[in-house]
Amino acid sequence: MSRAAGAGEALLEVDSVAKSYGALDVLTAVHLSVPAGQALGIVGPNGAGKSTLLSVINGTERASAGTVRFAGRDVTAVGADARARAGMGRTFQIPRPFTHLTVFENALAGATAGAGLHGRAADDRALEALVLADMLDVANTPAGALPLLGRKRLELARALATDPQLLLLDEIAGGLTEAECDSLVETIRTLHASGVTIIWIEHVVRALLAVVERLVCLASGVIVADGEPDAVMRSDEVQAVYLGGGL
Repeated sequence: MSRAAGAGEALLEVDSVAKSYGALDVLTAVHLSVPAGQALGIVGPNGAGKSTLLSVINGTERASAGTVRFAGRDVTAVGADARARAGMGRTFQIPRPFTHLTVFENALAGATAGAGLHGRAADDRALEALVLADMLDVANTPAGALPLLGRKRLELARALATDPQLLLLDEIAGGLTEAECDSLVETIRTLHASGVTIIWIEHVVRALLAVVERLVCLASGVIVADGEPDAVMRSDEVQAVYLGGGL
């Protein structure tokens, strides 16, 4: 990937962000600063606001209050398309491929619509994304014929085709077998080692712990723990959130 921010600098800053739908408060005064080059995992029970937070970060949803800054710029009022072109890439919990198009054509859509590229530059970016997502050998396969792991990898490839500085992953390991999960984790670990900053929401905690160096727990729209992954998982706050249930 060609874009990179200085390691250690704050690439993303979420300041006092809240999100409400009518009388329903989903996020409440969330503060989060993510340095360039970091892999951050987010855990929390269903309904904690994790996917909503990702949507507010990438502009799919607008914050009801607070600010979002990306690469030093206030993007709170900027739409998802502009944020993608500025360097945010996102996968969704449920893969959404263009089933009538090939794997390559799906990646090309990410390069054109997401990154604003055309012609040879778009083709090259799409091919690079397929290599990074380990999809090059199925480039001409119709997306609708892919198994679940293939659809998950294609979600990743389309996000990578935007050449992101910040990669947002939403439950990308969900529904996979243990072997499939391990294969995908290795791909994500390689991406992170290349310098891509990652925020990853996941219920498959062992997958997160294999990659991230920082873990946040979100509960009822509030961050209740933030720090070194093992310490967060052992913390009283996180144990209380999951009392009577598993991660």
